[in-house]
Amino acid sequence: MNMHPVMLMMLANQRQRELIAEADRHRLLSSAREARRARKGRKARAVRGQPTGNLASCDPSAAVPAR
Repeated sequence: MNMHPVMLMMLANQRQRELIAEADRHRLLSSAREARRARKGRKARAVRGQPTGNLASCDPSAAVPAR
């Protein structure tokens, strides 16, 4: 099969653009995942028995010794 040189150049350029777009997509998704992990890491996990909201609870937060 004999292809025209201009057509070969167009196909090569199209493939290069596809590879660049795929790399950009991968870089963007990776940075989004990294940012999400960083945000999740900043949030401190709730200590068991401690309220996680901003309203005061009715129960004391300190452990009371058994009598």
